[in-house]
Amino acid sequence: MGSLFLVRHATTAASESGRNLGQASDPPLVPEGARLAARIGGAIAMELAELPHDATRIVSSPALRCRQTASAIAAEIGAEETSIEVEPGLLEIAYGGWEGLTPSECRERDPELRERWEADPFATRCPGGESGGDVAARAMPVFEQVEGWLGAERGRTAIVVAHNHVNRLRLCALLGLPMSEYRRRVGQDPGGYSLVTFGPSVSVLRRLNCLAPPEGGWARPPTG
Repeated sequence: MGSLFLVRHATTAASESGRNLGQASDPPLVPEGARLAARIGGAIAMELAELPHDATRIVSSPALRCRQTASAIAAEIGAEETSIEVEPGLLEIAYGGWEGLTPSECRERDPELRERWEADPFATRCPGGESGGDVAARAMPVFEQVEGWLGAERGRTAIVVAHNHVNRLRLCALLGLPMSEYRRRVGQDPGGYSLVTFGPSVSVLRRLNCLAPPEGGWARPPTG
């Protein structure tokens, strides 16, 4: 069974302030986010020491915040930065008119639409933007290709660095939860990672939204 590390990018100014950050801008990680990205890489390196990994792929959204996170992980696990695969299908949801707003500002701007979106973000589009279903339509094929590669051979690992909505959608599907509930049922903190193993006919979720270690690190990865 191959292993997938599904990582949300580390901290940006938008994630620190609780503002929507989709596709309309492409900011870098804040300094604390860069340090967090390195700690994510250190945690994954520790995880890999316990796993068979004859071949490892790193796949990233094109967004700068994801590529910077992926580069930090690559450095920590001893991979070449040039080996990072960039997949446009992994881009974050397009928020449209809600880009840069807080949830309360979105409700003030479009109260009825925001109510429908919060009830079912998979079927409801942001104003001038995407729905969760739109994101899934472009992101799921990327995951399926990576997961198929993982399931074909036991010694394979992949690290996918993407976004809040993208990761929650994939995890919701893997957990068999209603896709309309992907925002309510699955969390993704900046720098959080999940670990899933894939075989020919089964997937096993081993970690969900595991946080990167604090400054100074752990003696070993957390169990459970």
